[in-house]
Amino acid sequence: MHAYQREFIEFAIAAGALNFGSFILKSGRPSPYFFNAGRFDSGAKLLKLGQFYAAALEQSGLDYDLLFGPAYKGIPLACATAIALARGGKDVGYAFNRKEAKDHGEGGHLVGAPLQGRVVIVDDVITAGTSIREAMDTITQAGATPCAVLLAFDRQEIGRDGRAAVWEIQQRYAVPVLAIVTLAEVLAYLEESGRFRAELDAIYRHRAQFGA
Repeated sequence: MHAYQREFIEFAIAAGALNFGSFILKSGRPSPYFFNAGRFDSGAKLLKLGQFYAAALEQSGLDYDLLFGPAYKGIPLACATAIALARGGKDVGYAFNRKEAKDHGEGGHLVGAPLQGRVVIVDDVITAGTSIREAMDTITQAGATPCAVLLAFDRQEIGRDGRAAVWEIQQRYAVPVLAIVTLAEVLAYLEESGRFRAELDAIYRHRAQFGA
């Protein structure tokens, strides 16, 4: 595990973005943990979050030209990542979509830099993968090339159909799905810390049932 990944897990727990307990996911599945990027809810937290996304992107060695944030959660994430990259000396454009096309001003449903070149989609997590598929279509229809998906957290779980949404994205679009951390890294951190024994046991049981 890289140092930035350990720091991110600590940051997510302290911010309340990574919670342990009893939760019902959007899919209806019960879970002993929940990741909510909406808890990175201040300027300082968002700035720090962008630095973790940028670190994961730089660690990947990926060649890319543009960041794309799917509406709505992906918008501040792509923006924060672009700012963090710029602070590190790499100025990259970003764009995002509107849920509804604007019929005045510049019009359309895209905002930001022109969609061109190799595009990284920045989002928080993948559940059903709907927003990612829509983003893929938007990017390709504009004549650009999706080259990766960058997430904050990969739950590494199968869906209701027995396949992982991340796996489906990788297979269908032939692009890597990167993450600041995966469940495996969270488990490694919890093992190291020794502070979450009960939570760790519950997550292991959950992974045995739903792990990809």
